[in-house]
Amino acid sequence: MTDAEKLAAVRAALPSLAAAIQLNTGSVGPLPAEVAAAMAEIEAYERDVGRAQYEYFVDTLQRMDEARAAVAAVIGGDLDEVALTHATTDGLNLATWALDWRAGDRAVTTTHEHAGALGPLYALRDRLGLELGFAEFEGGASDDEIVASFDRAIGEGARLVSCSHVLWTTGTVLPVARIAALARERGAITLVDGAQAAGAIPVAARDLGAQMYSVPAQKWLLGPEGMGALWVAREFLSQARSTFNSFLSWASYDARGSYEPQPDARRFQVSNFHRPSIVGMARSIGWLTMFVGLEFVHRRVAEMAGRAHDALSAIDGLTVLTPRDRMAGLVTFRIGGWEAKAALDELAARTFAIARTVPPLEAIRISLGFWTSEAEIERFVDGVRLLARHAPGSLPPRRTLTIVDR
Repeated sequence: MTDAEKLAAVRAALPSLAAAIQLNTGSVGPLPAEVAAAMAEIEAYERDVGRAQYEYFVDTLQRMDEARAAVAAVIGGDLDEVALTHATTDGLNLATWALDWRAGDRAVTTTHEHAGALGPLYALRDRLGLELGFAEFEGGASDDEIVASFDRAIGEGARLVSCSHVLWTTGTVLPVARIAALARERGAITLVDGAQAAGAIPVAARDLGAQMYSVPAQKWLLGPEGMGALWVAREFLSQARSTFNSFLSWASYDARGSYEPQPDARRFQVSNFHRPSIVGMARSIGWLTMFVGLEFVHRRVAEMAGRAHDALSAIDGLTVLTPRDRMAGLVTFRIGGWEAKAALDELAARTFAIARTVPPLEAIRISLGFWTSEAEIERFVDGVRLLARHAPGSLPPRRTLTIVDR
């Protein structure tokens, strides 16, 4: 296919694109029709046949392995290094508690992290007296400035460095390989929040030098909500501790009905999972890798995000917070004279775009996908351009359609 033909095929396979301009994949991406159909088929089976058959349980374990293998292929790991989770936050919690913490230990993160990463760190601080250090830098700081900030924050004796691959606020891609190398020199483990990276940009978790990498299914991988995965480097598995001891985390049910201990990342699978969602996660990643192709995915995300960044940057009175040379699929900006929520409400009504605000920055964030069209970007940017020319009180009224009941 040519790019134009592939784009048309992709857009036809994502029905929600007909409802609005989907610019919030950083929260939840569009669900492929094929994935929704596969999930509905499993739901129908459970409704009509039931969920309690032993053979169905064994089949579910195989489906879980399929989902794990799909994640491994996308982030550059192996099957034995991947555990399914219920979300990025779930994986970050499991990974943070995987260290054998003692009172007075030290961890380092940034002032830009999502609550999913900060939550377990604050819990450790409050319960065990964990010392928590922060790498402080502007959201668009240079790689050298970011690394220098981590250098100061890590110091000597830190045991964990927890950071994002792509900041959820400004969309900046952090120099994770350099941060992980610095952490390794100081004897620290690196945990990466890959929520805004996996499926948006090329990821090779092992090459980054991190020991753990957590991803969601519902964002750039276009899978169901309530699913995610945690990659744990094979050489770190023997050191990592599981906080839980459930039969799914420590053992699998074999054909003889006995439990066998699991030496791999499945020790972090601490509960059961919604079976239609397991299938949906595997199918969505398979759809991305085999039908769409990751080369097309990553190239189009970069092209569309860059196009949107350039168009927005050219508007007077608008400030783009995302660095053009270190971006993934997110673009964050402010419109002078407008509160972010008010501006987003106007844009939604005038352009039929779905986006979000970033409250800590009082800014708007859009997510550009491989399915995004040039026409959609132009339509959205036209709306932004209109708002930038007016104050909230002077904005021309929206067009209305009068329906006469005869």
